[in-house]
Amino acid sequence: MVFIAALKSSNIITVEFPSSEDIRMHIQTHFSLENHWFDEFIIALTDLTNSFFYKSEDEIHQLQNHSEMQTLAVILLGLLTSAGEPACKLWGSPELPLLSKDGDIIIGGIFSFHDNLVNYKPSFTSMPEPLKCKNINFREFQFAVAAIFAIEEINNSPEILPGVTVGYKIYDGCSSIPLAIKSAMAFINDPSDRYLSEEVCQKPSLISIIGPSGSSPSIGVETTIRPFNIPMLSYFATCACLSNRREYPTFFRTIPSDYYQSRALVQLVKYFGWTWVGTIRSDNDYGNTGMATFLQSAQQEGICIEYSEAIYRTYPREKFLKIVDIIKSSSSKVIVAFTSFIDIEFLLKELLLQNITGFQWVGSEAWISTENLAKQESFQIFGGAIGFAISNAMITGLKDYLLKVKTSVTPGNTGFNEFWETTFSCSLNMQNTSLNKNQCTGYENLSEIKNQYTDVNELRITNNVYKAVYAIAHSIQNLLSCNHDKGGMTNSICANKTQIEPSQVLQYIKSVNFTTKNGEHIYFDNYGDPKAKYELINWQLNTEGKIKFVTIGLYDSSFPEGQQFIMNKISVIWARNQDKVPKSVCSESCLPGTRKAIQKGKPPCCFDCVPCAEGEISNATDSLDCLKCPLEFRTNEQRDQCIPKDIEYLSYGEIMGILLLSLSLIGSGISIFVAVVFYYFKDTPIVRANNSELSFLLLFSLTLCFLCSLTFIGQPSEWSCMLRHTAFGISFVLCISCILGKTIVVLMAFKATLPGSNVMKWFGPNQQRLSVFVFTLVQVLICTIWLIISPPFPFKNMKYYKEKIILECHVGSSIAFYSVLGYIGFLSVICFVLAFLARKLPDNFNEAKFITFSMLIFCAVWITFIPAYVSTPGKYTVAVELFAILASSFALLLCIFAPKCVVIILKPEQNTKKNLIGKMPSKSL
Repeated sequence: MVFIAALKSSNIITVEFPSSEDIRMHIQTHFSLENHWFDEFIIALTDLTNSFFYKSEDEIHQLQNHSEMQTLAVILLGLLTSAGEPACKLWGSPELPLLSKDGDIIIGGIFSFHDNLVNYKPSFTSMPEPLKCKNINFREFQFAVAAIFAIEEINNSPEILPGVTVGYKIYDGCSSIPLAIKSAMAFINDPSDRYLSEEVCQKPSLISIIGPSGSSPSIGVETTIRPFNIPMLSYFATCACLSNRREYPTFFRTIPSDYYQSRALVQLVKYFGWTWVGTIRSDNDYGNTGMATFLQSAQQEGICIEYSEAIYRTYPREKFLKIVDIIKSSSSKVIVAFTSFIDIEFLLKELLLQNITGFQWVGSEAWISTENLAKQESFQIFGGAIGFAISNAMITGLKDYLLKVKTSVTPGNTGFNEFWETTFSCSLNMQNTSLNKNQCTGYENLSEIKNQYTDVNELRITNNVYKAVYAIAHSIQNLLSCNHDKGGMTNSICANKTQIEPSQVLQYIKSVNFTTKNGEHIYFDNYGDPKAKYELINWQLNTEGKIKFVTIGLYDSSFPEGQQFIMNKISVIWARNQDKVPKSVCSESCLPGTRKAIQKGKPPCCFDCVPCAEGEISNATDSLDCLKCPLEFRTNEQRDQCIPKDIEYLSYGEIMGILLLSLSLIGSGISIFVAVVFYYFKDTPIVRANNSELSFLLLFSLTLCFLCSLTFIGQPSEWSCMLRHTAFGISFVLCISCILGKTIVVLMAFKATLPGSNVMKWFGPNQQRLSVFVFTLVQVLICTIWLIISPPFPFKNMKYYKEKIILECHVGSSIAFYSVLGYIGFLSVICFVLAFLARKLPDNFNEAKFITFSMLIFCAVWITFIPAYVSTPGKYTVAVELFAILASSFALLLCIFAPKCVVIILKPEQNTKKNLIGKMPSKSL
């Protein structure tokens, strides 16, 4: 014989198996297997047992809430029977249902009438006692009675299954995987006879199973009954893993999958702007799978998790205290709890003991709408909690039916005995009346009791049980009425009520489609799931101080993407009875004008807000990057908007522009005034002696020099840019040419007075005009070539200043520009040299010293202009150039014409021919 010991928690489960030779003989006798098939079976069985029994202690502990361990035990117990024994011997005592009724067809039910198992430590000296349950769950009793009520409605209805009596067998799963599987095995075996057959095992008599409520027990039961093709409809198992049709092909449910609920919870958290949350889950298939989906979706939506902890009802108190400490020390103010109501009850007790309040709880449907939690003391912790729940419903007649149940001593119908004793604090057993309990009469009135069993205000899950029964009934109805289109079995033979197979019902459940009395449309998709529709509820206090679940929103997966979550216009009460949405962020949102900089070693939701650099903006909250402004734009002070840069140029409206404009007009006015004076006194000796023709041309050119400065003021345009430089260049060359001509005339005139000199015939009036024309023509040609090849143009200079644009005239061709200036300088130098050479001529006759002084100032101004022009940015560049033009123009005007005007106007007695031809030695400059 082979003995295998499996460690589960603190219990040791010992299973005795026959030897391999006995197994070989038994299998070959009953199944006619050849030796090589038997060898493969033994190898597979060995691998299966090794995969479990050679796990580490930690790995086994992790499996304590999973169905793998329980399923393994079922497989081993189901496959291995002692050779030589009857084929269908029951290994163990038969299990009678708690509630049952005979019928033509039987519907099974597994409900968790108890919340926990009694702790038991085996002695290892005797056969372990059967597992016992504790802590009655009144809500599960309501579920079971709702199933019976639905069956009775069907039996009494002439419209559905007429002539067919539906029976039921209901077992207690005790919120436990082992007992749920044990209940499933009881359905498969007929407990009425210890030895069913010595030849072949009988097929199960039931056609479908409803329940259990938990996901992990449902996985264990589904794995057990799957080989028999028995359809299973759960009313409360929401794990998305159960939608896997390859693993669970006979599983259906009337409650939506957590695939949708997890995503709905993420959308809820995102809707209220909570980016920093803590999570708590049940350490079972329901909590682990649901939370895994939530975490994945939360990451995609930018929601960060500060902590994620697991709880379970069997965990030691130290584990719960550790989680409470984590909650107390956390910075997140929102907790998403994906747990069963039993598990969160244990956590609630510790939270109450330490008075941990002020957190906003977001719950899953397993506990958020549970009346058992909705107590006055719970509101201190869960007040203002929100979460998704199944839509509420009303079941007509259920209230009265709930109050009609009675106790029974009939085997197979004793399910309400313990319920009765607990509800009325009495004893049905005379031997237990000594324990301060009265004897139960059996006539106690349930209408006087207010608990989860009698409360029909919240029938959310109860309605799922009700719908599951009707889904089975409609499937059988379609089967019996030969409605092949609804069963997908076009070649099937119509069944009668005594020959219904579970596999036939399974096919028809897949395509069942009906409407309940409440108008709800019931059908299953390809994964055995119904349409996902949730109500968003909020824990609030009514006027009587009692907790009520107020519907504040809706989630419907059938709606278009982005429109599935809808909030009602109903005021929400938050944690600590606040009317404002609480904040739960690791870092405050970065305002526009800043960007997020993730803190090293922390989740993406923890960041610093860094101001955008100069020239960059962010115009949205929580921007990851700053955007650069276009070149012609700058940032405002908040750096959340690009605004046009200030355009700067020398305008007529500013002080500097007004001053320069005034000087230009004054200069041109003086030039015109001098011209008028000279014209009025043109016949006087001093005017005639100074070559009046060149003087008038010089005054005209100076007037142009003053007026050309006007083109430098105001907003540059294409024409003004071309005009300002060319007019300036030509005007100044004309001016210098006239001065150069006057200087040559002075020198030639003095030379002509010498005996035998006829030099004046080579530089007469015609030659003077020609020289001025030629000198000026050269500049005109340079300017023409400049305008043709690369003319000046308006240019937005953004090089010197980041916050403003300098609107200036770009010279186009730098060579042409400096050629114009160079030519002016060249003529100026020649003029200065010639005037310097004529400095020793008689003072009263020539004006060489005034021309020399004027040209000295002229050259000094333009020499200093070049470095100042190159180094001065912005509009001041124009001002420097304008200042040079005006300064040099005034120097020429005043130095050459001021002395003459003084004589003409103020000292007319000196304006005589005698005075002009006086010979006096000239003073050196």
